[in-house]
Amino acid sequence: MGKLKLYDTSIPRETIVNERESVYLSRTAKQRFFGVLQLNQISVTMNGGRPLKFPQGKGIVIRKPNT
Repeated sequence: MGKLKLYDTSIPRETIVNERESVYLSRTAKQRFFGVLQLNQISVTMNGGRPLKFPQGKGIVIRKPNT
């Protein structure tokens, strides 16, 4: 599972963006892909076991549930 990093609010936003970008770019394509899968699993878990978006059967069009 990933790590949660809390930033000091006095740090300029550009510094944080540059740091996160360098971490992202240092990863391989495989690590990036599995990171996305981890985020998806976390979102499903936090939504009570239901995905946030569902396929519509119309290609790649997706929607949010109407709850």
